[in-house]
Amino acid sequence: MRHRKDGFKLARLTQHRWAMFRNLLTALFRHERIVTTEAKAKAVRGLAEHMITLAKRENLHARRQVLGMVPDTEVVKRLFDVVAARFAERHGGYTRILKKDLRRGDAAPLVILELVDRVETPREGKAKDAKKGERGEAGAPGRRRRRERAAAAAS
Repeated sequence: MRHRKDGFKLARLTQHRWAMFRNLLTALFRHERIVTTEAKAKAVRGLAEHMITLAKRENLHARRQVLGMVPDTEVVKRLFDVVAARFAERHGGYTRILKKDLRRGDAAPLVILELVDRVETPREGKAKDAKKGERGEAGAPGRRRRRERAAAAAS
């Protein structure tokens, strides 16, 4: 039975787990979107919601509490100025988890953890298109180079 067993251990020691949560929170508030495993996203989602709720209070005590979890002062400033203002009228539900695919090495389910009402930047779409053009038609970057090397060696 799982009665009264709260929280996520994620097969890590306590210090490692909290350091990982801090890193994930910092990355989430810096980029407003991260790709991680489903278990990690579900574990950090509640912490992210709590940090945004604290940021909406806009007082020194709340700022110090957030700094305890998000050690980057620039990210905390952005959280209090930009993110908290964006969610001023919303009462919870600041994040969403979107299923992505399976990780190639171990088939772990990957998800996108992002802030709701995130401003979409045009740079993200262009980066994907540029990457496709780099890879070639077949999608394998090495084939074209191997053919070019073989042709150069033959001549």
